[in-house]
Formats: sequence, structure tokens, C-alpha cells
Amino acid sequence: MVEVPETDEGWYSLHDFRSIEWDDWRAAPDHERQRAIDSGIEYLDTHESLSDVDDDEGATAIFSILGDKADFLIVHFRSSLDALSRAERQFEQTPLANFTTQSTSYLSVTEVSGYVSDDYFKGDIEDVNAGLRNYIEGKLKPDIPADEYVCFYPMSKRRGAEHNWYTLPFDERAELMEEHGRTGKHYAGKIKQVIASSVGLDDYEWGVTLFAEDAIHLKDVVYEMRFDEATSKYGEFGSFYIGRRFPLEDLGAYFAGETVPTGDDGGHPHGHGDAHGHGDGHEHGNGDHAHGHGTGDGHGDGHAHGDGHAHGESTPHEDDPADEESIRGELADLDIYAGKPHGEDVYATVLYSEADTDELFDEVDGLRKNFDHYDTHVKTAVYGAQDESRRAVVSIWETASAADTAAGFLSELPEVVERAGEESGFGTMGMFYTVKPDSREDFVDKFDTVGGVLDETEGHIETDLMVNHEDENDMFIASQWTSQEAAMGFFGSDAFRDTVKWGRDVLADRPRHVFLA
Repeated sequence: MVEVPETDEGWYSLHDFRSIEWDDWRAAPDHERQRAIDSGIEYLDTHESLSDVDDDEGATAIFSILGDKADFLIVHFRSSLDALSRAERQFEQTPLANFTTQSTSYLSVTEVSGYVSDDYFKGDIEDVNAGLRNYIEGKLKPDIPADEYVCFYPMSKRRGAEHNWYTLPFDERAELMEEHGRTGKHYAGKIKQVIASSVGLDDYEWGVTLFAEDAIHLKDVVYEMRFDEATSKYGEFGSFYIGRRFPLEDLGAYFAGETVPTGDDGGHPHGHGDAHGHGDGHEHGNGDHAHGHGTGDGHGDGHAHGDGHAHGESTPHEDDPADEESIRGELADLDIYAGKPHGEDVYATVLYSEADTDELFDEVDGLRKNFDHYDTHVKTAVYGAQDESRRAVVSIWETASAADTAAGFLSELPEVVERAGEESGFGTMGMFYTVKPDSREDFVDKFDTVGGVLDETEGHIETDLMVNHEDENDMFIASQWTSQEAAMGFFGSDAFRDTVKWGRDVLADRPRHVFLA
């Protein structure tokens, strides 16, 4: 008998596609149209803020849709079918509904399966690795990512006479999905996805919702995955819908034929629609991370169980590469390597936590195992301050967007108090040192001496020496400054040059500066 993967379900999802009766809209008097717009905004505000439910769980967002299949899409996640049904019917009570028809809809439920983790379905859930537990929580209760473009389509696995997915042994299915995930890995940082099961709920087996800042990435990932055996032999697809998210305040502009988002909400195109209620969940959408539905399409993930989550948000490093080169060149002149061996750049996200070290490490270790599925992941570790006042979680990646997305996962760690670089004028200069074992104490003493000089240096805010929880000879120095000029002034000082010369005798490798995402 073929092994059936176990499943666990989360939030129900409704994709409510609406077509506008444009002739009726144009013929309506201005006051009637304004009343309809006001009612639509009120409806969206109520549902995006989750005022329609008592459990504060779910998410709602609106998207424009291109082409003749629909005009706009409202996506709802709710904890029950009853809540979804109510949300759908409450729209029909609005004056805006008089100018629309439901062109189609899709019903599904978020799901994790045995493809993701056998351990999750065995024994007590509390015994499951904390990082994996948090990841699964994020899958069952996903955010609606704050990316601009959306692509939705339903899909099933083929049950034909020659190719039947459901007669394959479990291990063969898992291997095919692993291959499928490797294709998706290339889109980590570009594509985010939510995959929900619709077996017994709608006409196909899954509803796939992809998000990206660049619409071409949506086309490219679907195209490339068509060549994977899991898709070429076993994939069957329904209609595709493409659109763009916009904030509820832009509803009137959308009906007026204007470009949305309008950008009038303070610079962020969509300040609404984030999911609520997953205390251990993650921001999706967010760096190169990937975990998703084992039997779904697996876009943007680097693993068969992947969710391509890495937002391609612009960072200072991407916005002004000239600044990168300037900093890198100045550091190189000081014999400080600004990058990683062989010349590639690396980026880090650093978060500070006041949690117990062992508790923090257990959760980070679980996330790290997932990060290791991605070629862009360099290192993730827990470092502790000398005075034991706080811990630093450092995650290093080959791309800024991947590091930034990893921060979305890491920010859910216990007792996180800040993210390095968010408040200071120059961000944080991250210096990593590998110390010769016999010289460790000398290095710590030298840091204390240099710390005294830093305290007297103009523009210096704070510097910590952090030690790797797993390797006491691996140290991380985070130094915050009011400006780049202040930092470079110190790095060009005689005191720092003397320290660099001294370090050549006690360090196992050249000091590395890592740019913070």
C-alpha cells in the first residue's frame, strides 16, 4: 500500500475574484459611486484589522487583477470556514458589491505534511525542535507578504494511466520534490509563496499564491519549474491570475483608473494586511529562506519543503554600491578584508536578545538547519557578550536580501531587543576574528584596552566583544558609529593601526568586515 503523508491544517483561505460592472459604474451618479467606495474602504478596513473576528487570527488584502478574468481580488485567511463565509457575505452587503460580480473564487486551507518533517507528526509537539516548530507555525498561519505583484493559480498532481503521482512510493515522491525545490532555490530572495490544500474543498488540489517585487520573476519561476519531472510528468494547472497589491485607501483611485499603489500612504505601497495571531510565526516573505508544501509547487524554495521567502527589498548596500566600494577600499588599505575569501561580498543580519543562552541556541539551531538548505547561507551562530548582558544572533549570507529576509525569521526569537544597524547613523561595523587558541586571553585583554580608546573617540556609540557559543576562539565585534566618517577616522588612527599589526601574531586569519543588511 502506498504511504500517505500525514497532514496538519491551519488557516482557511478564500481568494475572492471580483469583476466590475463598468457600464453601471459609469452611469451611476457621483454620490452613489462615492458611497460605494466609502463602503468598500470600510469593509476592507474592518477585515484587514480583523475586527470581524473574535480570535484576532487571519489576514486580508486587496489586489488589482489584469486581464478579462477579473478586476480585483480580495484574499482572506481566517481560522474557520464560518469566518470566511461571513467575510464573503459581508462584502455582498456593501453598496460596492452592487457594481461587482464574483467572477470566480478559490477555497483552500494552509497545510504542512510529512514531506516537511516526520518528527512533527511523531510524539509530543513540544519535543519538536523549536526552530522547526516556529517554521511550521508560520506555514499554517502565513502573512500576506508586503510585495507588490501577485500570481495565483490552482494545481493538482496527475492521476493518469501512464503517470500517476499517487501510486509512486513516498521516497520517490520526496526525491522528486527535492529536485523541484532545488530549482526554486534560485528564486529565494525574489519569490514568496503561500501554498494551501484544496483537496475536497475546490476543483484542484492546491491553491498557489506567489508574490514578487518584479513580475518577470513570477513568469520565470513557473517557466523553469515546468522542466522539473515533478511538474513535467505530474503537474496539472488551472487558470493563472496576475495582479498587484494596493492599500485600501487607494480603492477610489483604482476605480478612477489611476495607477495604484498611489504612494500617498507614506512611501510604503501596502501598510495593511499583515497576518495576526501567530505568536511563534514568521514574517514571510521574506531572505533567502525556503520551506513550503511538500507536494505543492515549491517556488522560491531551496528545498522540497520550501517557501521561497526572501524579500527583494532595497537595502543601503544595493542602493549605493559606490559607498560599498569606498568602505571596502578604505578597509583594504588597512589590511582588513571586507568580504569573504575569493572576493565575494557577504552580508549579515545581527539581532540582540536577552534570552537565556541555551534556550536561544536551541531555537537558532533549528532555524540554522533550514538555512543550510540554501547555497547563499554562509553561517548562523549565537555570540555572547563578555558581561553576559545579552546575546547576538549573527546570520551571514551571500546576498543582502537573503540576510534581510533571515531577519524576519530571527526576529521571532525570544526576547529580541534590537536589530543592529537600525538606529545608528552608520549602521554597525561587523568585525569577525578567529583567534589562535593560545592567544585568546591576550586578545580579550587587548580589546579592553582598545575599548577604552573607543570610549573617548568622537562619533563612537557602542562596541561589544561577543564570543561564539560553540567556539570560544570565534569572536564578533559590533561597533556602532554616528557616521561613516567617524568610523573611518578611528580605523585610520595610529591606535587602530597598532592593533592591526599586533593582531597578525594572535589571529588565525585576517579580520573580516561584513556589511550589515
